[in-house]
Amino acid sequence: MASIIFHENTKTFHLYNQKISYIMCVLENGHLGQLYYGKKIHDKEDFSYLVEKCGRPMTSYIFEEDRTFSLEHIKQEYPVYGTTDYRHPAVEILQENGSRISDFQYESYEIRKGKHKLNGLPATYTESDEEAVTLSVKLYDTETKIRLTLFYTIFEEEAVIARSANFYNEGEKPVHLLAAMSMSLDLPDQDYIWMQLSGAWARERHIKNRPLEQGILAIDSLRGNSSHNHNPFMVLKRPGATEQDGEVIGFSLIYSGNFRIQAEVDTYDVTRITAGINPAGFDWKLESGDSFQTPEAIMVYSDHGLNDMSQTFHRLYRKRLARGYWRDRPRPILNNNWEATYFDFTEDRLVEIAKKAKECGVELFVLDDGWFGKRNNDHAGLGDWVENPERLPHGMKGLAEKIESLGMKFGLWFEPEMTNKDSDLYRAHPDWIIQTPNRSTSHGRYQYVLDFSRKEVVDYIYEMMYRILSGAKISYIKWDMNRSITECYSKALPADRQGEVFHRYILGVYDLYDRLTRAFPEVLFESCASGGGRFDPGILYYAPQGWTSDDSDAIERLKIQYGTSLCYPISSMGSHVSVIPNHQVFRNTPLHTRANVAYFGTFGYELDLNKLKEEEIREVKEEITFMKEYRDTLQFGTFYRLKSPFEGNETVWMSVSEDKKTAIVGWYRVLNGVNMPYTRVKLEGLDPDLLYENIQAHTEHYGDELMNLGLITTDVTSGEVPGDAKPCTDFESRIYLLKAREDRE
Repeated sequence: MASIIFHENTKTFHLYNQKISYIMCVLENGHLGQLYYGKKIHDKEDFSYLVEKCGRPMTSYIFEEDRTFSLEHIKQEYPVYGTTDYRHPAVEILQENGSRISDFQYESYEIRKGKHKLNGLPATYTESDEEAVTLSVKLYDTETKIRLTLFYTIFEEEAVIARSANFYNEGEKPVHLLAAMSMSLDLPDQDYIWMQLSGAWARERHIKNRPLEQGILAIDSLRGNSSHNHNPFMVLKRPGATEQDGEVIGFSLIYSGNFRIQAEVDTYDVTRITAGINPAGFDWKLESGDSFQTPEAIMVYSDHGLNDMSQTFHRLYRKRLARGYWRDRPRPILNNNWEATYFDFTEDRLVEIAKKAKECGVELFVLDDGWFGKRNNDHAGLGDWVENPERLPHGMKGLAEKIESLGMKFGLWFEPEMTNKDSDLYRAHPDWIIQTPNRSTSHGRYQYVLDFSRKEVVDYIYEMMYRILSGAKISYIKWDMNRSITECYSKALPADRQGEVFHRYILGVYDLYDRLTRAFPEVLFESCASGGGRFDPGILYYAPQGWTSDDSDAIERLKIQYGTSLCYPISSMGSHVSVIPNHQVFRNTPLHTRANVAYFGTFGYELDLNKLKEEEIREVKEEITFMKEYRDTLQFGTFYRLKSPFEGNETVWMSVSEDKKTAIVGWYRVLNGVNMPYTRVKLEGLDPDLLYENIQAHTEHYGDELMNLGLITTDVTSGEVPGDAKPCTDFESRIYLLKAREDRE
């Protein structure tokens, strides 16, 4: 069970469950010191020997007669700069006299069951107080009269600690928070490989590895969104750690705006990890009586490799971050019209596409961009969320009724945070966009960012969206966001609060999401930001799935979805079968491979099925039948990565049902070979004592056989092709379905 113990004599806190221990203490100067984070160890009263200190040249000391106690060489929980510690701090506060020195002294603590909510911010949650225990440690700076509360939640069943910080100004004078990180962790050595998820539009979340060295290594965003470039997630793994074995620590920030995750290794090989809102450009004025809450950071520890760490994140984010009606429900198979029509559609054309989709077994038809205002291209119409009568003569209600009459659900695209200058909204409210006075205003995709730091702007968009959603039978919303913020400035805020705009903007986005999901609790929201530009845990709290990337090519998606799976559950990944030649890379990939990749996600089609050949339609129907039968296992099973697309020509992953009676293995090879060796892959997660039938090969194997000897994946790559087998080509793939025999042990 999860427990938090405070040893009064040594002022030591020990957070632990059956998997992990986290130990810290009150130091001699009243600050909090970090003692241990890792695999569970026995509790005892005194761990003070872990506070290592000694005199060193060129070191400054806290106490006049003690040349051993220096914060420069002591591991800390929430460090400040300038009082003997020269490393990057977790907090920086600009005071009225110009000083940035803080001194947060331990004051008190509280331990309680369960977990509290964070006001206005997404965060993990519990459904009963027995699921977790939370420690609140209160620190106080007597000079500024700022009370700092550090929150630590340890979950009962998972190797998870959730952390955040709250600042409350009890003084009479305002201060400016210039840095307020969600967490800081000092580790005793630097023997780690740093793993990050980075890329760009259409190649998001590629895995990048680097060994830690003395100095600073960081990922961040200053774009106003978490971005395609770097995801707010990072892993430290020991050099020998693999997917199946070894020590790893995952760090994830539940936030959708400007962030920074940083490792600073000092010249004594101590590693400091900080994660939180990016301090660059951040300046929050904290008035007397006001408080500031940081976003939540999640730490996951595993001594069983990367797969175990990822599965912990998957369970936590699927069950205790995502919420609502769709959290535990299999996702509907959809057909989106965007790549089928772009802006060139009529109501009759949409119904024609939907009829064919229904014939194939699709459950949800989604109308994408172009249905509103004067939206004939991407130059106009954003912000005018009123049906275009030329395209929808019967309105949204009429189109939704036609789709529903076919036996399908109806979904709709919005981009609520943006406007075009050629729009009624902009003509009425030109001051509602984010723009800096007397400076040129940049555009992206000919659109401008609405100032969601202003409540009246969010209220206006909410009312327009509410009218559409309440006026028609709409079951799904795709929420897009197609540009980042430039010239960040709000005309509604004074000069000394302009450093708040980026964060206030994200709070406005969260507010709109929250109001809409409460008003329409059974609508499935899917987030999108030119694909994966805001695929982060913050949005997952409101929308249980996201469009993983605008790149729908199956081969490109191998790396994108593989990297995404390091942190995010399969049920959160929007993945579709699209037309060939692919619209992003112009590649011709076999239909079965496009489906075999898309199965490991929410699954859908991004094309006009009317344009497929009869044999292709038969294949689509078979794909949809397969997905409907096995989507519980695919979306909610335990996911394992077996072979990495970043390390070779083959990718292999698999998903195992909760009862371990069904396993689905995805095998993918990018380029064909000639006269290739025999191949097999060792599986994971099966019941060693169950006998599994390999449905494709008509063979039977015990679970221990498949995990220790492996699944044979050899195929014919040259020479004569036996029987009715088709010759292999580039971009080949295969799905192996393994089902436990019910009539045998």
